[in-house]
Parts: sequence; structure tokens; C-alpha cells
Amino acid sequence: MGFLDYYKQFEGMPEEEVNARLREQAAERKRKALSVVDPIDLSITTWPEYPHPTVVNAITYTARRGLHRYLDRSAGELRSELAHRHGLPEERVVVGDGAAQLLSSAAYALMDQPLDELVTPWPSYGLYPVMAHRPRAHAVPVPGYGADAVLSAVNEHTRVVALCSPNDPTGEIVPAAELRRMLEALPERVVVLLDEALADFSDAQPLDAALELLDDFPRLLCFRSFSKAWGLAGLRVGYALGGPDSEPLLEQLAPELGVNELAQAGALEALRSTGHLVERRVERVRGERARLLMELRSRERVVVTPSQANFVWLEAAGIDGAELARRLDRAGVRVASGGSLGDPKRIRAAVHDGAATDRFLRALDGALA
Repeated sequence: MGFLDYYKQFEGMPEEEVNARLREQAAERKRKALSVVDPIDLSITTWPEYPHPTVVNAITYTARRGLHRYLDRSAGELRSELAHRHGLPEERVVVGDGAAQLLSSAAYALMDQPLDELVTPWPSYGLYPVMAHRPRAHAVPVPGYGADAVLSAVNEHTRVVALCSPNDPTGEIVPAAELRRMLEALPERVVVLLDEALADFSDAQPLDAALELLDDFPRLLCFRSFSKAWGLAGLRVGYALGGPDSEPLLEQLAPELGVNELAQAGALEALRSTGHLVERRVERVRGERARLLMELRSRERVVVTPSQANFVWLEAAGIDGAELARRLDRAGVRVASGGSLGDPKRIRAAVHDGAATDRFLRALDGALA
């Protein structure tokens, strides 16, 4: 229908009838628009919302002011802020290109013999076995989680223990008391790399409970990230914290050319001005996680692991993880299939807000029907 034809259709019609038809057409367009529901992505563990404007402004200001200069290779201002935040000397803090880069560098620095082994509970973060392969050492994935699982696999070749707490993808944590017991039992030559990228979401113990062990166990290194609760995954900023005498090892972990100056500016501004927003975000996730876990446990066919992270790890009787993920995807809800995460029977679904929880539960009920 052409432009003039559209208006000719109304010739000779009473005004009330014209208005009624226009209202009917508008209502039909509205019904069609409301029937289109965009998919929701619960397959990743990073925060889904845009960064705060103050963080973006800090990055923009830094870009306009100083891209013609070399960056601060030691990330001095950011290290100082982090050291003050955690009550540690600056020399026991190192900033890197995300926690993953620092973890990989630590494994490379510590494992220099062909028979060296890295022990890690399994399933866990898929980076850990890769970390062992780079220095031509061996990864030893151990079924189960926690101190006893780790200690059962330690032998004369063990050099590194990689431990994720909360664990991705299961959501479990190693409580500080259990971590202390493990550290006391491990041989002196074994270094524990504790990945706490998701620690902000845990409410089972204080956020810095593990950091209190650093002074007693110099063989413990703790790794944190700005990618998860802080919602700055694109900046690739993380940091590691060590105990007394860890300074020489921490120095080896820093990127050779330093962390990008724009990333430094964004992380620094986030620390200074958005902490209250992160706290509210974390509280929202904790509340929704509790509700989601309760709802999942009420469904007879669903088995779910207690989670301290921003996701749940579950299986449904009679449906493998890949098939369950496909059914949920057809309902517009994307989740991570467990096959690539260490258990093909399960799926991992992120926890966001109340609306996301409701959509996931409706889709899950449909998938189980």
C-alpha cells in the first residue's frame, strides 16, 4: 500500500470509525511487539550490566590525557589502593591482566621440571589443567572438592595446588578452617594458588577470611578479579596477594610491559566510587540465589549443588546437560552445558535478578514437562 493509498482508505468514513480502526491497528502492533521476547543469557559468570558512568569517564579522561606516553608498568596507584584496602604492604600485591594471567604466570614460575604436577579438584575452572601444560608439567584433576580430595592426590611430584573458591562451576567453597588444615598438611614445597574471583558472592564466611592465613602460610597466594562482581571483564584486571617473603615470586607474575593504563584507571575508579553499587549487586545475587536454590530443591527431578557463587550447578533426572540446555535455549534462556565444564549431566545457570530467576524457572518447568 502506497502513502496516498493509506489515507484514501479513510475517505468517506466517519471520524469515530477512523479512530476506532487506528486504535485497533495500534493495539495489534503492540500485541505483536509484546509477544517478542529477547533471549536471556545465563551461560556466563560475568556481570551482565553496563559499567557505571564514573568508571567510563575515568577511562575516557585517561585516554585523552595520556595515550601518547608509556604506562605505569608497576600500576603503582592501583597497587597502593589495593594494599590499603586489604591491609597489606604494597610489595605483597601484584596487578595483572586478569586473575587468569596471574594464575598462569604463577604455575609457569613454580613448575620447572617435567615430572612436576598441578593438583586441582574436578570439575573446576578449565584453565587449571592448561596452566600445567604450558611449562610441560602434568595436571592431576581429582574427583571431588575440598581439602581431603586435594590431599589424597598429593605425592612427591606435586608442586602446585590450584583451588577455586567459590568453585566454577559447582559453586562450592573451601572454608578458611578447612583451607588451614590443608595448608598444615601439605609439604613445604607445595604452593597453593587460591582463585577467589567469585569470592564477593559468598555469604558463608567473611570476604577476606582466606587472606588472614597469608601471614601464617607464605606458600599461599590469593587471586582476585574485577571481572565478576565488579562487572569490568573487558578491562582484564586482576591482582594477587601473598604473605611474608612472597615478594620475589609475586614480582615474577606481573606482565612484562605492565597492565594497560586504561584498565588501571577503570579499576582504580571502581574501587574508589562504586563499592556501594557492588555491595548492592552482591546482596541481590545472594537473595535470588537463595530463592532459586529453594525452588530447584522443590522439584523432584532436579538435583542442585549448594552454591556460594553467582550461578547454580544442576542436573535433571533423565535428561543430559546438553539436551536440557537445548530445551532451555528453545525457550529463550541460554545456559552453559556441563560437558565442557567437567560433567555432561549438568548445566550451569547464572543468577541475576528476580525477573531472570522467574524466566529460568518457567523455562526449566517447560523443559522438564
